[in-house]
Amino acid sequence: MDPVGKALWYMECHFAKAITLDDIAEASGVSRFNLSRSFGTATGHTVMSYLRRRRLAEAARALAEGAPDILTVALDAAYSSHEAFSRAFRDEYGLTPEQVRAQGHLNNLTCLEPIRMDESLIVELDAPRLEQGRELRIAGLSGRYSFETNQGIPSLWQRFMPHIGNIPGQVGRKSYGICSNGDDTGHFDYMCGVEVKELPDARAELTGIRIPAQQYLVFLHKGHISTISSTVYTIWNKALPESGYQAACAPDFELYDDRFDAATGAGEVEIWIPVHSPSPAQ
Repeated sequence: MDPVGKALWYMECHFAKAITLDDIAEASGVSRFNLSRSFGTATGHTVMSYLRRRRLAEAARALAEGAPDILTVALDAAYSSHEAFSRAFRDEYGLTPEQVRAQGHLNNLTCLEPIRMDESLIVELDAPRLEQGRELRIAGLSGRYSFETNQGIPSLWQRFMPHIGNIPGQVGRKSYGICSNGDDTGHFDYMCGVEVKELPDARAELTGIRIPAQQYLVFLHKGHISTISSTVYTIWNKALPESGYQAACAPDFELYDDRFDAATGAGEVEIWIPVHSPSPAQ
């Protein structure tokens, strides 16, 4: 079972316990950083938001079936008090626990059901190559996204495209799509950029990022860019776990060169994942 599948199973089996992201990552056999990235790409949820919403969904079901004691329902959902549970429940559904119990149905609630991993999203990939990447200085446009809002990334690229070739000190014609500064809530910075000799001034329109020299596994996406999500899904949920390497807490990026046609969206894109060397036991 892949790490995300293990995480889903663990959470479904431990609703009533005060489990942490570290607990779930340990049960999944990967680091919390690796789990956060793989879970988000696979499900569109952060680990802990999924757990919270699943607990509330099961609580709502118990209330609709007439559970007599709301505090017991709250405790079963790992809330320590009636007040904390009611507040979270109302924020999620717009109704109080008492109102859901009184109406006796869930027809007007959108409850998160258990996610089952979709094996159809797994695609065949070439074996990755191991690279020792040099330091990069990248200038471009950036935004803060989450796994729920990353649909805005293509428009960021559209705004950046006219800058390519017109940035002072640009090195070459390769473009980079960089993910960095991810957190446990599923938010991350994404930058569209090009390599430059020196990072832009803080007052400039473009922002800059320095990527240190780092060891990477480099995967290849083939085909139209619209299907890259399946490649990323496969990397984080199959290819990387099977590689014996652990993802490092460092920026990862897409590299677009002359194999990719920006006008049609077709071609090949490299995906560089920073990794730690496997231990001798691996």
